Amino acid sequence: MTFKIKYLKPFKNPFVLLLVGFAVWMLFFDANSWFIHHELNTDIKELEDEKEYYQKEIAKDKKAIKALSTEEGLEKLAREKYYMKKADEEIYIIEYVDSLTKQSYHE
Repeated sequence: MTFKIKYLKPFKNPFVLLLVGFAVWMLFFDANSWFIHHELNTDIKELEDEKEYYQKEIAKDKKAIKALSTEEGLEKLAREKYYMKKADEEIYIIEYVDSLTKQSYHE
């Protein structure tokens, strides 16, 4: 019985009760609580990562636009991606087994 009383004695002081109440209020209930700050900081980190990703994508797209702004770049894209050819050309597409997708390989 004296064990419980020994640890509860500081809580009889009104200043300690006020401090504990204030700490609980600031951690859980206040509009600027620790949990809300933690959630907002997590959101900020995610948004910064997303911003960095999109900045890299923008740089990559600008590079692609610059490459496509020349006649050689357009021709290269048309030949490699869309398999276009000039009127007097023959094109042979060679696919190796390791370059085929698993789905088309098993068919």
